Amino acid sequence: MSSLKLSFEHEGQVARVALATPKANIVDHAMMAALAAAFEDLRNRPQLKVMVLTGEGPHFSFGASVQEHLPEHVRNMLPQFSALLGQMLELPAVTLAAVRGQCLGGGFELALACDFIVAEDRAQFACPEIKLAVFPPAAAVLLPARIGASRAAELVLTGAAWSAAQAAAAGLIAQTAPQGQLEATVDMWIGEHFLPRSPVALRYAVGAARLPLRRALQEDLPQLERLYLDELMAESDAVEGLRAFIEKREPQWEKNREKKGALA
Repeated sequence: MSSLKLSFEHEGQVARVALATPKANIVDHAMMAALAAAFEDLRNRPQLKVMVLTGEGPHFSFGASVQEHLPEHVRNMLPQFSALLGQMLELPAVTLAAVRGQCLGGGFELALACDFIVAEDRAQFACPEIKLAVFPPAAAVLLPARIGASRAAELVLTGAAWSAAQAAAAGLIAQTAPQGQLEATVDMWIGEHFLPRSPVALRYAVGAARLPLRRALQEDLPQLERLYLDELMAESDAVEGLRAFIEKREPQWEKNREKKGALA
């Protein structure tokens, strides 16, 4: 079964890219490869005005594969994901994430790379990586550019989940939709704001509007990737946090292990 579905509407002016491995829609290697292929296709469609990124099932995405964050995989996974976000920021059309349910971790970072987020009023957004003793490099550079450093720090450092109302109040969500009305709300928004516009004008306008995000991705993300791969992943707590999540047990942090050893 394909991990992704790509369809077109309004005579090719609107593309819908759906993460299609519900209910979790995990952004793993296969999903990233499928997304990269879809985005490459969309780059070559001059009539395209809007790309809608969504998830099949009750949730947008539970995030990236925790298994692929382990040391034996992460040096391939993280650059692949960063390159995918770069592709999104080069798409010559408005990009819109249509979110219902949980939008977490790497799934949240995909939404953050879109120009707009439209979400059902029961949607939730979070960067839970800190609970696994790691951090989200892409969110750490995209969130400050979108909502400011203080609000970004709340999400990155606490792992707290924001409701759609909280995200809207912070300026992260452009429009909320009542439960069950996400598609209708997105369609109305697209019809009002983008279908009447010139695709040529939109192509230049999105390039201008994305400049802060592109600069953050190009200048700051490589530094955070090096910090993550070369320093954080050398720490035993990072590996312990990931393995504890996979094994469904409580993590034993380094200082706790030292104390237990001293008492033994």
